[in-house]
Amino acid sequence: MFLALVPFAVWAGSLRILMLGDSLSAGYGLPPADALPAQLEARLKADGFDVVVINGGVSGDTTAGGVARLDWVLADRPQFALVELGANDALRGLDPAEAERNLNRILGGLAAAHVKTLLVGMRAPGNWGREYERAFDAIYPHLAEKYDVPLYPFILDGVALDPALNQGDGLHPNAKGVAVIVARLAPVVESLLKSAARSKEG
Repeated sequence: MFLALVPFAVWAGSLRILMLGDSLSAGYGLPPADALPAQLEARLKADGFDVVVINGGVSGDTTAGGVARLDWVLADRPQFALVELGANDALRGLDPAEAERNLNRILGGLAAAHVKTLLVGMRAPGNWGREYERAFDAIYPHLAEKYDVPLYPFILDGVALDPALNQGDGLHPNAKGVAVIVARLAPVVESLLKSAARSKEG
């Protein structure tokens, strides 16, 4: 625990991590304490990180909605951000090129604000065809490479299609599903925090 805290003396106060996302971040159908930001914050604190995870999720939001909200959420002055958007674009069959343009604007805005970012990916459903699926799924690795940010490839990894880990709609994780996401996502977030601390020290 103590060793994890040492590098973060380079920042004053708790680290602020923004989760800019849709219903998966907002915690659709869950009590606030079971939502992804709250569970992630609890895990990071248990691992020795002094953090506040800001819930910037809006149910139903698309990548365009994320662009529209960017300046507003940056008013919280986060040092870190997890960008979790695109699920609703894919569910609605919106143009992958437009989704990529929107995510490009978000990542560019975060970079300009000196916010260290983790891009959290989504996969397209199969009902729009293979061409759509290939175009959509390529967005995240392409932008992660362009902005040199870490990528968590699929937010629902280990959870999607498992009835025991999802709510009745089959789309949104229940509290146990969120716990699975956190268990897989937290080490990636912690790596980002440690890497940023080392850079700041240097």
